[in-house]
Amino acid sequence: MPPKTMNTIEMREPGGPDVLQAGQRDVPVPADQEVLVKVLAAGVNGPDMVQRRGHYPPPKGASDLLGLEVSGEIVAAGKSVENWSVGDTVCALTNGGGYAEYVAVDAAHCLPLPEKVSAENAAGLPETFFTVWSNCFFRHDIAEGSVFLVHGGAGGIGSTAIQLGTALGLRVFTTCASAADCTFCEELGAERAINYTNEDFVEIVREAGGADLILDIIGGEYVARNIKAARADGRIVQLAFNAGSKVDINLMPIMLKRLVYTGSTLRSRPDSFKAAVAQDLRDKVWPMFASGKLQSSTHATFPFGDAQAAHQMMETAAHRGKILLTP
Repeated sequence: MPPKTMNTIEMREPGGPDVLQAGQRDVPVPADQEVLVKVLAAGVNGPDMVQRRGHYPPPKGASDLLGLEVSGEIVAAGKSVENWSVGDTVCALTNGGGYAEYVAVDAAHCLPLPEKVSAENAAGLPETFFTVWSNCFFRHDIAEGSVFLVHGGAGGIGSTAIQLGTALGLRVFTTCASAADCTFCEELGAERAINYTNEDFVEIVREAGGADLILDIIGGEYVARNIKAARADGRIVQLAFNAGSKVDINLMPIMLKRLVYTGSTLRSRPDSFKAAVAQDLRDKVWPMFASGKLQSSTHATFPFGDAQAAHQMMETAAHRGKILLTP
Protein backbone atom coordinates (compact mmCIF):
# COMPACT_ATOMS: atom_id res chain seq x y z
CA MET A 1 0.00 0.00 0.00
CA PRO A 2 1.29 3.47 -0.82
CA PRO A 3 1.72 5.92 2.08
CA LYS A 4 -0.79 8.70 2.73
CA THR A 5 1.64 11.57 2.13
CA MET A 6 4.50 12.18 -0.27
CA ASN A 7 7.37 14.57 -0.91
CA THR A 8 7.03 16.99 -3.80
CA ILE A 9 8.71 19.94 -5.50
CA GLU A 10 6.44 22.99 -5.26
CA MET A 11 6.39 26.52 -6.70
CA ARG A 12 5.93 29.07 -3.96
CA GLU A 13 5.05 31.66 -6.63
CA PRO A 14 5.71 32.25 -10.35
CA GLY A 15 9.32 33.17 -11.07
CA GLY A 16 12.82 31.87 -11.68
CA PRO A 17 14.33 28.56 -10.61
CA ASP A 18 14.70 29.86 -7.05
CA VAL A 19 10.90 29.61 -6.50
CA LEU A 20 11.12 25.80 -6.47
CA GLN A 21 11.09 24.29 -3.01
CA ALA A 22 10.40 21.03 -1.20
CA GLY A 23 6.82 20.33 -0.19
CA GLN A 24 4.53 17.58 0.99
CA ARG A 25 1.06 16.53 -0.16
CA ASP A 26 -1.40 13.70 0.11
CA VAL A 27 -0.72 10.84 -2.26
CA PRO A 28 -3.27 11.08 -5.11
CA VAL A 29 -5.99 8.48 -5.43
CA PRO A 30 -6.22 7.15 -9.00
CA ALA A 31 -9.52 7.58 -10.83
CA ASP A 32 -11.22 4.62 -12.49
CA GLN A 33 -9.12 4.90 -15.68
CA GLU A 34 -5.88 5.86 -13.94
CA VAL A 35 -2.89 4.12 -12.39
CA LEU A 36 -0.83 5.38 -9.47
CA VAL A 37 2.87 5.40 -10.29
CA LYS A 38 5.63 5.44 -7.69
CA VAL A 39 8.04 7.79 -9.44
CA LEU A 40 11.55 6.57 -10.16
CA ALA A 41 12.46 9.62 -12.28
CA ALA A 42 10.74 12.62 -13.85
CA GLY A 43 11.76 14.52 -16.98
CA VAL A 44 12.45 18.26 -17.03
CA ASN A 45 10.99 19.99 -20.09
CA GLY A 46 10.51 23.41 -21.65
CA PRO A 47 6.83 23.62 -20.65
CA ASP A 48 7.92 23.22 -17.01
CA MET A 49 9.91 26.44 -17.37
CA VAL A 50 6.94 28.25 -18.87
CA GLN A 51 4.56 27.03 -16.16
CA ARG A 52 7.06 27.98 -13.45
CA ARG A 53 7.09 31.53 -14.84
CA GLY A 54 3.29 31.63 -14.58
CA HIS A 55 2.37 31.35 -18.27
CA TYR A 56 1.27 27.73 -18.79
CA PRO A 57 -1.53 26.78 -16.37
CA PRO A 58 -2.42 23.09 -16.07
CA PRO A 59 -5.64 21.81 -17.67
CA LYS A 60 -8.78 21.70 -15.55
CA GLY A 61 -8.57 18.84 -13.07
CA ALA A 62 -4.81 18.27 -13.52
CA SER A 63 -2.23 18.60 -10.76
CA ASP A 64 -0.69 22.04 -10.40
CA LEU A 65 2.69 20.44 -9.74
CA LEU A 66 5.27 20.56 -12.51
CA GLY A 67 6.32 17.43 -14.36
CA LEU A 68 4.90 16.09 -17.63
CA GLU A 69 6.64 12.70 -17.83
CA VAL A 70 7.78 10.01 -15.42
CA SER A 71 8.97 6.47 -15.12
CA GLY A 72 8.21 4.19 -12.22
CA GLU A 73 6.24 1.30 -10.77
CA ILE A 74 2.47 0.98 -10.77
CA VAL A 75 1.38 0.61 -7.14
CA ALA A 76 -2.41 0.97 -7.56
CA ALA A 77 -4.92 0.91 -10.40
CA GLY A 78 -8.45 2.20 -10.93
CA LYS A 79 -11.26 -0.29 -11.38
CA SER A 80 -11.54 0.31 -15.16
CA VAL A 81 -7.84 -0.36 -15.89
CA GLU A 82 -7.35 -3.59 -17.84
CA ASN A 83 -3.97 -3.52 -19.57
CA TRP A 84 -1.71 -2.77 -16.59
CA SER A 85 -1.19 -4.44 -13.24
CA VAL A 86 0.30 -3.48 -9.90
CA GLY A 87 4.03 -4.12 -10.11
CA ASP A 88 4.42 -3.15 -13.78
CA THR A 89 7.19 -0.70 -14.57
CA VAL A 90 6.18 1.98 -17.07
CA CYS A 91 7.03 5.35 -18.49
CA ALA A 92 4.14 7.76 -18.84
CA LEU A 93 2.95 11.11 -20.15
CA THR A 94 1.23 13.16 -17.45
CA ASN A 95 -0.86 16.34 -17.40
CA GLY A 96 1.22 17.49 -14.44
CA GLY A 97 2.32 16.17 -11.07
CA GLY A 98 5.55 14.44 -12.09
CA TYR A 99 7.69 16.32 -9.55
CA ALA A 100 6.47 14.09 -6.73
CA GLU A 101 7.04 10.66 -5.24
CA TYR A 102 3.69 9.46 -6.63
CA VAL A 103 1.55 10.57 -9.57
CA ALA A 104 -1.81 9.45 -10.95
CA VAL A 105 -1.72 8.90 -14.71
CA ASP A 106 -4.28 7.93 -17.35
CA ALA A 107 -3.51 4.25 -17.96
CA ALA A 108 -3.81 4.77 -21.72
CA HIS A 109 -0.91 7.26 -21.58
CA CYS A 110 1.50 4.70 -20.15
CA LEU A 111 4.03 2.77 -22.20
CA PRO A 112 6.27 -0.18 -21.34
CA LEU A 113 9.97 0.42 -20.96
CA PRO A 114 11.59 0.10 -24.40
CA GLU A 115 14.20 -2.59 -24.77
CA LYS A 116 17.77 -1.43 -24.03
CA VAL A 117 16.54 1.59 -22.04
CA SER A 118 16.91 1.69 -18.26
CA ALA A 119 13.91 2.42 -16.08
CA GLU A 120 15.42 5.74 -15.00
CA ASN A 121 16.33 6.94 -18.50
CA ALA A 122 12.89 5.98 -19.79
CA ALA A 123 11.51 8.94 -17.81
CA GLY A 124 12.98 11.23 -20.47
CA LEU A 125 11.11 9.63 -23.38
CA PRO A 126 7.34 10.34 -23.20
CA GLU A 127 7.11 14.13 -23.48
CA THR A 128 9.45 14.54 -26.44
CA PHE A 129 8.41 11.37 -28.27
CA PHE A 130 4.70 12.12 -27.89
CA THR A 131 5.33 15.71 -29.01
CA VAL A 132 7.55 15.05 -32.01
CA TRP A 133 5.64 11.99 -33.20
CA SER A 134 2.20 13.60 -32.91
CA ASN A 135 3.25 16.79 -34.70
CA CYS A 136 5.57 15.47 -37.38
CA PHE A 137 4.76 11.85 -38.19
CA PHE A 138 1.46 10.70 -36.67
CA ARG A 139 -1.04 10.36 -39.54
CA HIS A 140 1.44 11.96 -41.95
CA ASP A 141 3.23 10.16 -44.77
CA ILE A 142 6.76 11.49 -45.33
CA ALA A 143 8.79 9.93 -48.10
CA GLU A 144 12.24 8.52 -47.42
CA GLY A 145 14.94 10.95 -48.48
CA SER A 146 12.85 14.01 -47.58
CA VAL A 147 14.73 16.90 -45.98
CA PHE A 148 13.87 17.45 -42.31
CA LEU A 149 15.15 20.66 -40.67
CA VAL A 150 15.23 20.53 -36.85
CA HIS A 151 16.01 23.66 -34.86
CA GLY A 152 17.66 23.32 -31.47
CA GLY A 153 19.00 19.86 -32.23
CA ALA A 154 20.95 19.40 -29.00
CA GLY A 155 17.93 19.74 -26.69
CA GLY A 156 15.33 17.18 -25.72
CA ILE A 157 12.88 17.86 -28.55
CA GLY A 158 15.69 18.30 -31.08
CA SER A 159 17.62 15.16 -30.18
CA THR A 160 14.41 13.12 -30.34
CA ALA A 161 13.46 14.60 -33.72
CA ILE A 162 16.92 13.92 -35.16
CA GLN A 163 16.79 10.28 -34.12
CA LEU A 164 13.25 9.73 -35.37
CA GLY A 165 13.93 11.45 -38.69
CA THR A 166 17.10 9.43 -39.23
CA ALA A 167 15.39 6.16 -38.27
CA LEU A 168 12.65 6.89 -40.82
CA GLY A 169 15.15 7.49 -43.61
CA LEU A 170 14.95 11.30 -43.78
CA ARG A 171 17.85 13.63 -44.50
CA VAL A 172 18.10 15.51 -41.20
CA PHE A 173 19.59 19.00 -40.98
CA THR A 174 19.74 20.76 -37.62
CA THR A 175 20.83 24.03 -36.05
CA CYS A 176 23.10 24.21 -33.00
CA ALA A 177 24.90 26.82 -30.90
CA SER A 178 28.40 25.33 -30.78
CA ALA A 179 30.80 22.93 -32.45
CA ALA A 180 30.34 20.46 -29.59
CA ASP A 181 26.57 20.54 -30.05
CA CYS A 182 27.02 19.99 -33.78
CA THR A 183 29.17 16.92 -33.12
CA PHE A 184 26.56 15.55 -30.70
CA CYS A 185 23.78 15.98 -33.25
CA GLU A 186 25.72 14.37 -36.08
CA GLU A 187 26.48 11.42 -33.81
CA LEU A 188 22.70 11.07 -33.35
CA GLY A 189 22.31 10.80 -37.11
CA ALA A 190 22.00 14.33 -38.49
CA GLU A 191 23.40 14.61 -42.02
CA ARG A 192 24.42 18.20 -41.37
CA ALA A 193 24.58 20.15 -38.11
CA ILE A 194 24.63 23.90 -38.75
CA ASN A 195 26.35 26.20 -36.25
CA TYR A 196 23.94 29.14 -36.39
CA THR A 197 26.50 31.50 -34.84
CA ASN A 198 28.55 31.51 -38.04
CA GLU A 199 26.47 29.70 -40.70
CA ASP A 200 23.20 30.48 -42.48
CA PHE A 201 20.79 27.56 -42.26
CA VAL A 202 18.59 29.02 -45.00
CA GLU A 203 21.40 28.94 -47.54
CA ILE A 204 22.59 25.48 -46.55
CA VAL A 205 19.12 23.88 -46.57
CA ARG A 206 18.19 25.51 -49.88
CA GLU A 207 21.37 24.10 -51.42
CA ALA A 208 20.06 20.67 -50.36
CA GLY A 209 16.83 21.35 -52.25
CA GLY A 210 14.80 22.96 -49.45
CA ALA A 211 13.12 21.45 -46.40
CA ASP A 212 10.08 19.22 -46.77
CA LEU A 213 9.48 19.40 -43.01
CA ILE A 214 10.68 21.97 -40.46
CA LEU A 215 10.37 21.64 -36.69
CA ASP A 216 10.90 24.94 -34.89
CA ILE A 217 11.02 25.95 -31.22
CA ILE A 218 12.63 29.36 -31.82
CA GLY A 219 10.08 31.61 -33.50
CA GLY A 220 11.01 35.28 -33.87
CA GLU A 221 13.03 35.94 -37.00
CA TYR A 222 13.18 32.21 -37.67
CA VAL A 223 9.55 32.26 -38.82
CA ALA A 224 10.36 34.18 -42.01
CA ARG A 225 13.63 32.32 -42.48
CA ASN A 226 11.87 28.95 -42.22
CA ILE A 227 9.51 30.00 -44.99
CA LYS A 228 12.54 30.81 -47.15
CA ALA A 229 14.18 27.48 -46.33
CA ALA A 230 11.08 25.38 -47.08
CA ARG A 231 10.58 23.50 -50.32
CA ALA A 232 7.31 23.86 -52.24
CA ASP A 233 4.50 21.88 -50.55
CA GLY A 234 6.54 21.74 -47.33
CA ARG A 235 5.21 21.74 -43.80
CA ILE A 236 6.44 23.93 -40.92
CA VAL A 237 5.63 22.87 -37.36
CA GLN A 238 5.92 25.44 -34.56
CA LEU A 239 6.23 24.01 -31.04
CA ALA A 240 7.56 26.98 -29.06
CA PHE A 241 8.61 30.61 -29.42
CA ASN A 242 11.85 31.05 -27.50
CA ALA A 243 12.59 34.19 -29.52
CA GLY A 244 9.03 35.53 -29.49
CA SER A 245 5.65 34.73 -31.06
CA LYS A 246 4.78 38.15 -32.52
CA VAL A 247 6.42 38.66 -35.91
CA ASP A 248 5.89 40.58 -39.16
CA ILE A 249 6.12 38.29 -42.19
CA ASN A 250 5.26 38.32 -45.87
CA LEU A 251 2.56 35.69 -46.42
CA MET A 252 2.98 35.61 -50.19
CA PRO A 253 5.69 32.85 -50.14
CA ILE A 254 3.31 30.61 -48.18
CA MET A 255 0.82 30.89 -51.04
CA LEU A 256 3.38 30.54 -53.80
CA LYS A 257 5.02 27.49 -52.20
CA ARG A 258 1.71 26.02 -50.96
CA LEU A 259 3.20 25.65 -47.47
CA VAL A 260 1.41 24.32 -44.42
CA TYR A 261 2.25 26.28 -41.26
CA THR A 262 0.97 24.60 -38.12
CA GLY A 263 1.68 24.00 -34.46
CA SER A 264 0.17 22.67 -31.26
CA THR A 265 0.50 22.25 -27.52
CA LEU A 266 0.28 18.63 -26.44
CA ARG A 267 -0.99 19.14 -22.90
CA SER A 268 -4.35 20.55 -23.99
CA ARG A 269 -5.11 17.77 -26.49
CA PRO A 270 -7.91 15.34 -25.56
CA ASP A 271 -6.99 12.23 -23.60
CA SER A 272 -8.27 10.10 -26.48
CA PHE A 273 -5.79 11.73 -28.86
CA LYS A 274 -2.88 11.09 -26.49
CA ALA A 275 -4.02 7.49 -26.11
CA ALA A 276 -3.97 7.06 -29.90
CA VAL A 277 -0.47 8.52 -30.08
CA ALA A 278 0.67 6.22 -27.26
CA GLN A 279 -0.57 3.17 -29.16
CA ASP A 280 1.12 4.35 -32.35
CA LEU A 281 4.40 4.87 -30.49
CA ARG A 282 4.15 1.41 -29.00
CA ASP A 283 3.49 -0.18 -32.38
CA LYS A 284 5.84 1.79 -34.63
CA VAL A 285 8.50 3.53 -32.54
CA TRP A 286 9.24 1.47 -29.44
CA PRO A 287 10.54 -1.48 -31.56
CA MET A 288 13.22 0.87 -32.93
CA PHE A 289 14.89 0.91 -29.51
CA ALA A 290 15.28 -2.86 -29.63
CA SER A 291 16.80 -2.68 -33.11
CA GLY A 292 19.26 0.04 -32.07
CA LYS A 293 17.80 2.74 -34.34
CA LEU A 294 16.80 4.79 -31.30
CA GLN A 295 18.35 5.34 -27.89
CA SER A 296 17.64 7.36 -24.78
CA SER A 297 19.70 10.52 -24.42
CA THR A 298 20.07 11.62 -20.80
CA HIS A 299 22.46 14.50 -20.15
CA ALA A 300 22.15 14.85 -16.37
CA THR A 301 20.16 13.54 -13.42
CA PHE A 302 19.48 15.62 -10.30
CA PRO A 303 17.82 14.65 -7.01
CA PHE A 304 14.59 16.47 -6.23
CA GLY A 305 16.48 18.64 -3.76
CA ASP A 306 18.51 20.08 -6.66
CA ALA A 307 15.48 20.94 -8.83
CA GLN A 308 16.61 24.58 -8.95
CA ALA A 309 19.94 23.53 -10.48
CA ALA A 310 18.16 21.32 -13.02
CA HIS A 311 15.99 24.25 -14.11
CA GLN A 312 19.00 26.56 -14.31
CA MET A 313 20.73 24.07 -16.61
CA MET A 314 17.62 23.84 -18.77
CA GLU A 315 17.25 27.62 -19.05
CA THR A 316 20.88 28.18 -20.04
CA ALA A 317 20.70 25.39 -22.65
CA ALA A 318 23.78 23.84 -21.04
CA HIS A 319 22.63 20.33 -21.88
CA ARG A 320 22.58 17.83 -24.72
CA GLY A 321 19.59 15.53 -24.47
CA LYS A 322 17.31 15.21 -21.46
CA ILE A 323 17.52 16.38 -17.84
CA LEU A 324 15.93 14.17 -15.18
CA LEU A 325 14.92 14.51 -11.53
CA THR A 326 14.81 11.61 -9.07
CA PRO A 327 12.93 11.55 -5.74
